[in-house]
Amino acid sequence: MKIFTKDQIYAGDELTAKKQNISATDLMERAGIEIFNWLHRRMQGAQVPIHVFCGIGNNGGDGLVVARHLITHGYNVHTYVVNCSTKRSKDFLINYDRIKNVTKEWPTLLDCKEDFPAINENDIIVDAVFGIGINRPVGEWVKGLFNHFKDSKAYTLSVDVPSGLHTDQVPSDPETVVSASHTLSFQTPKLVFFLPETANYTEQWEVLDIGLDPGYLVETQTEAELIGKNEVLPLYKPREKFSHKGTFGHSLIIGGSYGKIGAVTLASKAALVSGAGKVTAYLPKCGYTILQSSLPEAMVITDANEEYLTNITFDITPTVIGIGVGMGTEERTIKAFTKFLKTTKTPLVIDADAINCLAKSKETLKLLPEFSVLTPHPKELERLIGKWSDDFDKLKKTKAFSKKYNVIIVLKGANTITVYKEKLFVNTTGNPGLATAGTGDVLTGVITGLISQGYEPLIAAIFGVYLHGRAADVIIEDFGYQSLTASDVINGIAEAYLDLFSSPEPQETKPTQEDETSKSNDKGQRKK
Repeated sequence: MKIFTKDQIYAGDELTAKKQNISATDLMERAGIEIFNWLHRRMQGAQVPIHVFCGIGNNGGDGLVVARHLITHGYNVHTYVVNCSTKRSKDFLINYDRIKNVTKEWPTLLDCKEDFPAINENDIIVDAVFGIGINRPVGEWVKGLFNHFKDSKAYTLSVDVPSGLHTDQVPSDPETVVSASHTLSFQTPKLVFFLPETANYTEQWEVLDIGLDPGYLVETQTEAELIGKNEVLPLYKPREKFSHKGTFGHSLIIGGSYGKIGAVTLASKAALVSGAGKVTAYLPKCGYTILQSSLPEAMVITDANEEYLTNITFDITPTVIGIGVGMGTEERTIKAFTKFLKTTKTPLVIDADAINCLAKSKETLKLLPEFSVLTPHPKELERLIGKWSDDFDKLKKTKAFSKKYNVIIVLKGANTITVYKEKLFVNTTGNPGLATAGTGDVLTGVITGLISQGYEPLIAAIFGVYLHGRAADVIIEDFGYQSLTASDVINGIAEAYLDLFSSPEPQETKPTQEDETSKSNDKGQRKK
């Protein structure tokens, strides 16, 4: 799924209205009806007080459409207009007149001075104050209103985006943004739903199709894409009947130091389980017996040194090399790593201490083979690209680094983002159980194993991140977040592969009342 910028959404709205021969007001009606239908399907006429707060721009117009349909369907609705300015949009005014035609209780105009309306914990708030077009600071009274929403503990449903949240910057004051229980985003999710500093403004989100022009949605190139099962499945390479282990390459995992041989063991096993034909581990002598006994399917080469790597040499020809897990940053190890980079042309997956070695000796960055995959956690990334002011600055610096060295960066986190030059691939799998030692080593092994099988490095990174997260998702019910280990994640990779081809279980659905208003107003224009 593509993640459109606000400017792209505006362009899509304009093109849709032109191609479908409808007005912007009609498109607003369509969007508001989709919000109403979402509520109506869940509430089925329940008389819970619903407080609809509307701004005076187009997001407020959406809110007025929602309120009007709630009113005409007999819901217990209280509508408010946050009337802090005289700059009302045309479509807001049209829908303001329309709602006055269906009820004697006209919207309450809040002049941003009086006390806030009473809201109880069991009520529902529909937040339609500001949309993606917000271009001015949030005033103190509105800030107080947003805190009033939060203090009420009422379920808060935001229209398109939590009010006050910009789509391209981090709020300077968290209290100027609505804390939404759920956000219904029109046509596309927003990038801010996935960044650490902004994702917390909505507990859940969902995309509603408002029928933007299909051609525009397909043809428009976006900076960011959301990666789920539908995006990953076409990437999968089926195996031919007469394949053999040589068909799927030879992965070499380099790393380990005294007390950290487990990292190499995890990465090597993950490479095998993800599908590499052969795996060899290169580690210091102290790891020989450990690796051979814990992972009999792997081959082992040892460094001359007992406790850490000092001279990375081998007489095999690997398809891909994963390097850095548990490697340490001893001075001799850094020198060995630099010497290794000067001679290798093999595709690399670089993690952990190999990244730290690069950060300590940044002149070695120019030695990286093109399309190397780097998998830093936040602190390792900071050592590599420097400090950032916020998440958008982090993305900017990461993209610049990727472009400069022509490498792929995997930004590990709750929504891991794979960065290649100007493109962002936002992953949707994974859970807090992955916040445990060794899961990063597993990810390195998975990506290495995929490149070994012939996947291009960027595809391997995108696919590997998805599989890694999905492996944790499919087994989490058996372990719980606290008890999940990196070895458990490896055991889940097989299920993650099988899950790619599973169909969702059919769900029982209860018949719902069709929204006749939706039919009459939309006149067949909605595309489902």
